[in-house]
Amino acid sequence: MEHFYDAVDLLKGMIAIPSFSREEKEVADFLQQYWTRAGRREVNRRGNNLWLSTSINTAKPTVLLNSHIDTVRPVDGWHKDPFTPDEPEGDLIYGLGSNDAGASVVSLYEVFTILSQKEQSYNLIFLASAEEEVSGRDGVESVLPLLPSISFAIVGEPTGMQPAVAEKGLMVLDCIVTGKAGHAARDEGINAISLAIRDIEWFHTYRFPEQSDLLGPVKMSVTQIQAGTQHNVIPDRCSFVADIRSNEFYSNEELLGRIREHVRCEVIPRSVRLNSSHTETSHPFVRRAVMMGKRPFGSPTLSDQALMPFASVKIGPGDSARSHSADEYIRSSEIREAIDTYVRLLDGLILV
Repeated sequence: MEHFYDAVDLLKGMIAIPSFSREEKEVADFLQQYWTRAGRREVNRRGNNLWLSTSINTAKPTVLLNSHIDTVRPVDGWHKDPFTPDEPEGDLIYGLGSNDAGASVVSLYEVFTILSQKEQSYNLIFLASAEEEVSGRDGVESVLPLLPSISFAIVGEPTGMQPAVAEKGLMVLDCIVTGKAGHAARDEGINAISLAIRDIEWFHTYRFPEQSDLLGPVKMSVTQIQAGTQHNVIPDRCSFVADIRSNEFYSNEELLGRIREHVRCEVIPRSVRLNSSHTETSHPFVRRAVMMGKRPFGSPTLSDQALMPFASVKIGPGDSARSHSADEYIRSSEIREAIDTYVRLLDGLILV
């Protein structure tokens, strides 16, 4: 019970401090001081990322507990102060980042505290990372090279404590079509919009053959388009943005190559590093989750799993539908359940 109350108090302290992506220093300072006062001998830090670890035995596998301390900026429509963690309605705790992913951060910290008091068959590291909401390079990606080799990770995100064993990847493409300017009143020029329409139609209709039982097909959406300077000039340039959500059968590099084979426009990826992830249902952690009545699923939303080149499962308190929304909240009962469930899943777990 003490761990539950500590988690709620810590969450309220985090909510009260704005921690937008790439602006997490103040909340990182707060957490570092909090854990130091709690008796942590060594709170490791790189930038705005903090981590704790048990004594590392190189003969054991290492389990990583991870969630993120950054938030998006508050959207319009809040009826409450996003940075005042009030509990006016039963066990609801309102506040920006309460659901995504402060509740996971504080729950996993308490789980680290509980599990590290007992000898486990694995080393344990807890990492509170930055820049998750923007997939920034100074987030989890910058810390992983500093850690021992990781065998398995839990990524804390709001999943209702159901295990996401697969996650779609993301690739954003800037597509550029070049035509030739001319006067709209005469039959001259090459209309870049007309050329772009053919490629845009391909993005909307093409289906990659490999479909996933957990993640479905690769999903491609054209989400932005820009062209033209004035009504009487044939546009010589049209640019559009394509959002690509991959499944585990295709790397982003592979998808990029196939897309370029089919379209005529210039295709420039913003990044190819956010690939799909997938952990087999035969993994010991997943098997234990199923025995506890949990339902493995595939997640359409992106997390830091995309940057982890090892087995991982996304699981945490809260509901993804509350994320990035006005009057975001978490239930204190969800935090209590999360701590209990994480411990039951991890205590005594043997990784083969």
